[in-house]
Amino acid sequence: MNSSELLKTTRERMSKSIESFKRELGTIRAGRANASILDRVQVQYYGAPTPLNQLASIASPEARMLLITPYDKSSLGEIEKAILQSDVGITPSNDGNVIRLIIPALTKERRQELSKVVGKEQENAKIAVRNIRRDSIDEAKKAEKNKELTEDELRNYEEEIQKITDQSTKEIDKLAEEKIDEIMND
Repeated sequence: MNSSELLKTTRERMSKSIESFKRELGTIRAGRANASILDRVQVQYYGAPTPLNQLASIASPEARMLLITPYDKSSLGEIEKAILQSDVGITPSNDGNVIRLIIPALTKERRQELSKVVGKEQENAKIAVRNIRRDSIDEAKKAEKNKELTEDELRNYEEEIQKITDQSTKEIDKLAEEKIDEIMND
């Protein structure tokens, strides 16, 4: 594997870590209605666990409300049960046709808890990026040992990996800062 392929692979893996971090942030509720808070909800539909977003349309008609309209009305009870059993923390309101989730305003304590969760996810994302950096540098050192790279190329490669790592870390910090700001100033 040549060094440009290694750099490309490193960039791709780090950007996948950032995308994963973005998905995690999307599931953290910030006091506003956001359909992604229901992404992890699995509904028992004819005996098989099925993602909620495949069984119903999820809309946000108001800032603090999600409206869940099942494609099959007979699944309404199962959807309600799945939401109650999930970690969403919101009690659904079922009127026989649709389910409404009213997102309560966040208390100061809850905002601080959510900020800590964001911080934990931020650190996990940074650890993932640092692990990718370590793996890439190890691979470059192997290539240098096998005489595929010179010492100078190895040094340049390590500097380039560090630049990619720094960029990824800055992006993770920026995303976390934006999410914490959204949580604290909703």
